[in-house]
Parts: sequence; structure tokens; C-alpha cells
Amino acid sequence: FGIKLTVALMPPFWDDRIINKEIESSLVALPKNATQRQFKDDLSRRFDMNNIRHVKVDDILQATNVSGGLSVKKDYQISAPFFANVSLVMTFKKDFEQSTMK
Repeated sequence: FGIKLTVALMPPFWDDRIINKEIESSLVALPKNATQRQFKDDLSRRFDMNNIRHVKVDDILQATNVSGGLSVKKDYQISAPFFANVSLVMTFKKDFEQSTMK
């Protein structure tokens, strides 16, 4: 049971860790006056390079321009089959501020 649970949970949590890292890297790399579309295009390329293909940037992120750069809200759910007709639903949320990134 424990092994099955680990196998079901590990990939989504690993992918979310990579998604967080790429959001932060993109916010650091882009200039403070970057548009939302530039950010999302850059992030889409980063997702492709890291083989994150089960989620799309436009579906999981909301970016807004604020003083000091972009503000990004990540919010999405993933459902993973567990056994028989039982699925696990995982929710991932995090906020990012370009002004606080170095």
C-alpha cells in the first residue's frame, strides 16, 4: 500500500517542484518591465525543456503587472489514479513576486 501511494504521489510533487523553480528562474531572467505574454512564452519554453507537458502555462498561472515587476499566482489540481475507481486529487498553490526575486 505504501509503495503504491509513493508511486502515485511522487511524479506530481516532483513536477511541481520543477514548475516552481522555473517560475522563479523566469522571473529573475526577465526584465522588470516584461509583459505577461513574454513571461508566459518564456515559461512555456522552460516547461518544454523540462518535459512538463501535462499542464499548460495559461491553465495554471495568472500573471499581473504590479509596481516592481510581475505578480504570479500558481493554482492547479492533478488527479492521479490510485486503485480501482479511487483517485488522489492534489492541489498546488503558490504566489510569486518578481520584486522579491534576485
